[in-house]
Amino acid sequence: MRNSLDMMRRERTLLVVLLLILFHHISATKQHLCPPSSCGYITHITYPFRLQADPENCGDERYELGCENNVTVLYLNSTQYHVQAINYHNYTVRVVDPALQHHNCSSLPLRSLSRSNFSDTYTYSTDPYQAGLDPDCNWEYLSFEHIVFLNCNHSVRENGKYVESGECVKWDSKGYAYAVGGDLKAEDLEVGCYMKLVAPTSFRTFNKHSYAAIHRALAYGFEISWINLACQNHCPHEFCYFNSSSQTLVCDPFAFYGGILEAILVWLTGISIYASMVWAYKIFFGLPFLIVIFICKWRKRHTSMYENIENYLEQNHLTPIRYSYKEIKKMIEGFKEKLGEGGFGSVFKAKLRSGPFVAIKMLGKAKGNGQDFTNEVATIGRIHHQNVVKLIGFCVSGSKRALVYEFMPNGSLDKFIFSRNENIDFSYEKIYKISIGVARGIAYLHHGCEMQILHFDIKPHNILLDENFIPKVSDFGLAKLYPIDNSFVTMTAVRGTIGYMAPELFYTNIGGISHKADVYSFGMLLMEMASKRKNLNPHAEHSSQLYFPIWIYNHIGEEEDLDIQDLTEEENLIVKKMIIVALWCIQLKPKDRPSMNRVLEMLEGDIEDLEIPPKPTLFSDEMS
Repeated sequence: MRNSLDMMRRERTLLVVLLLILFHHISATKQHLCPPSSCGYITHITYPFRLQADPENCGDERYELGCENNVTVLYLNSTQYHVQAINYHNYTVRVVDPALQHHNCSSLPLRSLSRSNFSDTYTYSTDPYQAGLDPDCNWEYLSFEHIVFLNCNHSVRENGKYVESGECVKWDSKGYAYAVGGDLKAEDLEVGCYMKLVAPTSFRTFNKHSYAAIHRALAYGFEISWINLACQNHCPHEFCYFNSSSQTLVCDPFAFYGGILEAILVWLTGISIYASMVWAYKIFFGLPFLIVIFICKWRKRHTSMYENIENYLEQNHLTPIRYSYKEIKKMIEGFKEKLGEGGFGSVFKAKLRSGPFVAIKMLGKAKGNGQDFTNEVATIGRIHHQNVVKLIGFCVSGSKRALVYEFMPNGSLDKFIFSRNENIDFSYEKIYKISIGVARGIAYLHHGCEMQILHFDIKPHNILLDENFIPKVSDFGLAKLYPIDNSFVTMTAVRGTIGYMAPELFYTNIGGISHKADVYSFGMLLMEMASKRKNLNPHAEHSSQLYFPIWIYNHIGEEEDLDIQDLTEEENLIVKKMIIVALWCIQLKPKDRPSMNRVLEMLEGDIEDLEIPPKPTLFSDEMS
């Protein structure tokens, strides 16, 4: 008796399931038979959309549209958006904030909206809309470009992402109005700047450095999708996705029939053994699908850095060559000859196909989304000067990044000035010429380019010497570009090498950060070149000799012989001049230091024209 009742119960359950599927199919067919509606220039409104005046059995009530003043209106998050277009092939509708219908550059969206307001399309959700489809990846739906409006309490000119709105946007509160086209990361938010508004756009090729183009992209609107509903109708029992190549929905038919087969087995046996088989199938065949999604996202993330650099080089007419990783490996010949190694990675000697030797810097793991790499390409790529190392090319291939420089046969300066090898002929005349070359290179960076380039890491290791011992300033990983007329610059993090870093990078009460930070670093470098020793010597015999700049100042002030080593009279004058100039460069307060142009004049001038500077100090009175 019990077996008979169980059998009847299972038959009824199966019948209900089949009737529900049939009812859903008939209902959907009826909805599709409804004639299209129209409002304004949106002339074909059909399933799943419906106008408020349409018959009840037409469309889906979750996708009801309004028609106000002959304009099609979509209701999203309790607010209205004007419909610009409906695309039934890829299941998207393009909408725009009504405030942006006026093509006046001062018009702004009435409300903030971002991709976080929309659900993930990989799981069926009750939300009617998802973000639009990404045309570059079949399985990627979150394709918004964000436009962020900022209110800054100071002028931000050095940040290449910030676009000034000019006369278009004026905030009620005091401050400068900026727009950022593209996603704004936390590290891009300057100190003193606050987000006022976030708006999406699906226009993907606008010029992110022009406010007019940013506003046009905003007025174009953004796409949202009803892909979930389409998938539920097309593949009611399985995950599906939209294939942008074939413009079709793709689902797994095995899951549908597997679900029916499972129901039949349960009905016949009462045991859901097949459920475990179905889930095993989903995991086994779903894993490659997830791997494809991961590869697609990984590829897009790692190619974005290359695209940014390529766009920068193209816009600024710069000359570095892009090499493939295969070409880099061929030039290095199996990474056999290593020239050096540091926190950035390793440098190898290589040979171009055309014949000349080059130095290839293979960078390690990117920091700050590859900002150090971008800095180096963006700064050296625009420079052509005898005393700045020449960047020949670069490589970005996935996580592999390399920079190709002209080869410097004599390596870096530190191995000569700190060497205890008596066989190395490194005269003070040669050191003096090198110091003038370095000063010329830095002066060019500060005053000879359209943009002021601050190096922030001047030290012996970053001065390279060619076959004729002509010095070249190198390693621009910490460099920043600023307009020439910027008196001070804004920095959110300390940068540089201890022992060469300017004190204002640590202590804000002695002055703002400017090109004088590089002047300080050059002074410390010049002092080490003059003395052929480190400025800070923990092994000094007397405490007065611990910090060389203070010790040497006392000797110069008292007109004593420098007593560095056996010097001729001419060498003594060279060293004395270099030390006096260095002492001017390392004054505690930035305003007391000369510019690099003035430093160059002092080095090339007569020593009789030089005044003895104030005694250098490590700390101001307030800090002591």
